[in-house]
Amino acid sequence: MKKRQNVTIKGTKEGLVLHLDDTCSFEELKKELDQKLSANSRIEDDRHYIYVKVNVGNRYLSIEQREELNNLIHEKKNLMVDDIVSNVITLEEAEQVRTANEVKTVSKIIRSGQVLEAPGDLLLIGDVNPGGTVIAGGNIFIMGTLKGVAHAGCFGNEEAVIVASSMKPSQLRISDQIDHAPDHAENNESREMECAYIDENRKIIVDRLQVLVHLRPNLNRFEGGL
Repeated sequence: MKKRQNVTIKGTKEGLVLHLDDTCSFEELKKELDQKLSANSRIEDDRHYIYVKVNVGNRYLSIEQREELNNLIHEKKNLMVDDIVSNVITLEEAEQVRTANEVKTVSKIIRSGQVLEAPGDLLLIGDVNPGGTVIAGGNIFIMGTLKGVAHAGCFGNEEAVIVASSMKPSQLRISDQIDHAPDHAENNESREMECAYIDENRKIIVDRLQVLVHLRPNLNRFEGGL
């Protein structure tokens, strides 16, 4: 009977991909990995490094086990670990993902000197007065007047948007882009809801809310509500 392989090595244009079985013991896995990498050491001398991606499937790896795999692979000629991928995440990581994707709903007026923050999307039912600030890792939806500062996508999300019933901000920020008091905002008496987003030229644009249907089709969680 043919022995089950715990380690499969595949070559790609980018380097090597190691598929590691997730049902055997970690010690068995290391032993076979060491044997196969040693036997497969016919690597060209003229190549500085061959990058290795490691896929461990449904196996959870501790920090120490990741270090062990890193060290074992680095010991081999010209091999460098590019990434170790696992389908399993910790409870802490799962909580971070959940928090980043949830919508924080707040009903209040943000007055001068006050700062309201949310790790994911923010839905504010109220106004942001001059001198007030709202910050979110995701999108910002303001059911009221925005006269202060709004910073969406503060962790680098350039797809984030800012929506307000009345858009008269002192400053708009999306990711690392800043728009100081958009000119049209001071004279804007429109009662239409508006949105701000980053366009293809990496500029913040303020436009009618309806454009988001085409620009950000995935924004459907508030469909019919804004």
